[in-house]
Amino acid sequence: MDVDVVVAGAGPVGLMLACELRLGGVSVLVLEREAEPGAVHKTGAMGARSINAPTADAFHRRGLLEEVRRAALMWFTPGAPDSDASDLDASDLDAPDSGAAGPLPFAGHFAGLPVRVDRLDPGDPDLAAHTLGGGAISVLDLEAILERRARALGAEIRRGCPLTGFDAGDDGVTVATPAGRVRAGWLAGCDGGRSTVRRLAAMAFPGTDPEFTGRQAMVEMTEPNLLPLSGWVRTGRGSYAHGPVPGRLHIVEYGPPPADRNAPVTAEEIAGCLRRVAGIDPGVVSVSAGTRYTDATRQAVTYRAGRVLLAGDAAHIHSPAGGQGLNLGVGDAMNLGWKLAATVRGWAPEGLLDTYTEERRPVGAWVQGWSDAQTALGRPDARTAALRAVVADLLDTVPGATYAMKQISGVGRLRGRVAPDLVLDDGSLLAGRCRTARFLLVTRDPRLAARADGFAGRLTVLPGPDMLVRPDGYVAWAGEPPADPFTPWLGRRGLGG
Repeated sequence: MDVDVVVAGAGPVGLMLACELRLGGVSVLVLEREAEPGAVHKTGAMGARSINAPTADAFHRRGLLEEVRRAALMWFTPGAPDSDASDLDASDLDAPDSGAAGPLPFAGHFAGLPVRVDRLDPGDPDLAAHTLGGGAISVLDLEAILERRARALGAEIRRGCPLTGFDAGDDGVTVATPAGRVRAGWLAGCDGGRSTVRRLAAMAFPGTDPEFTGRQAMVEMTEPNLLPLSGWVRTGRGSYAHGPVPGRLHIVEYGPPPADRNAPVTAEEIAGCLRRVAGIDPGVVSVSAGTRYTDATRQAVTYRAGRVLLAGDAAHIHSPAGGQGLNLGVGDAMNLGWKLAATVRGWAPEGLLDTYTEERRPVGAWVQGWSDAQTALGRPDARTAALRAVVADLLDTVPGATYAMKQISGVGRLRGRVAPDLVLDDGSLLAGRCRTARFLLVTRDPRLAARADGFAGRLTVLPGPDMLVRPDGYVAWAGEPPADPFTPWLGRRGLGG
């Protein structure tokens, strides 16, 4: 083999997976079509992505959170006296429906309807446990952080070198690129919603067709004052927003998608869309950056086909409403990384890699349902407007706001539980011991610690209340140890390290 794993795609998900695989001790080659990060990401809010609680926790456990916070466009830390509560609406940097200018006392939104901070239940244990905060960061900045970490860990990254084909067999994968062929043990497709890997692997991708097209653009206008700088405006054809910086337009138009999704976004397209949705012609003369998206919802039937795996948008697509896409992909990478590394190293228990689909696909389906509900609630008809009023009333209650915020932040839909960042008996914090991506056996029982002998290189013993923590930070078990506390997760003792 030339390399253990080829990762197709150097976006945040592909780079995060490369980091996880290197922590697991396997060699990684990342192939990226673009010679450099996309120009659209260089326009600040245009390329912003949200970071929710599980993603902040993942970055914290890998020692990346402070660097991410410093680079964030906005950040909110629960309970911090200098935090601006409006900062937690990190889904797309667009204000909710309230129409008010300036900072708003909301913690997030559902289909543009605000979730107020002062409506959250301070006694809810899930929200109380969420102390790391969340926010928004430009994709360009996040990719730079993750690329530096991946290279420092020893991953090879080739930009301007796309995957053009592959042949997969029982003993490995031969990947074709413009620079020649690469022989690998495994292939991970992190190459986006139009994944080449998924298409060539013939992995079914069923779902629903789009109802709307969203367009974001940085434009120059002759009469920008015709557009308000005050959040979303709903109309009979969709909705639109101007800001938060002058010249940034975000337009959602219900109706058939454009014939050619790959065509560049032009001034004529944005001007025509504004006329149809807003009934306004502010004189759009040029577009410096523009993107389109739809609310199409699709998910791969399985995330694994033999030695080929999918993660991120290659495995699932949905509307960006609610800002869940990046977070879902980072969760995929955290879950897949240690399991694939264990398989490559030869110590994975039987069926471990298949649990990747079993654990992550239901989370993807939940996010898609959440996204579809927001599409339905955004329809520009009178009955939907009446329904929005009812939902707005529900979100203005403590139970409604608390439920919605738990789902937005990701703490209300975890399969399993992330290990608490408890103080160990030696005074260290548990999360700080997760940076090596090993299993952590926390125990005060010397007999249990002795039973962990033979798993060197895979498990670290730490002093504290009994629990076994997986490399991705999730609890395998806690409290009374099961009869077989190790082999269901770590395989047989004495295998690879």
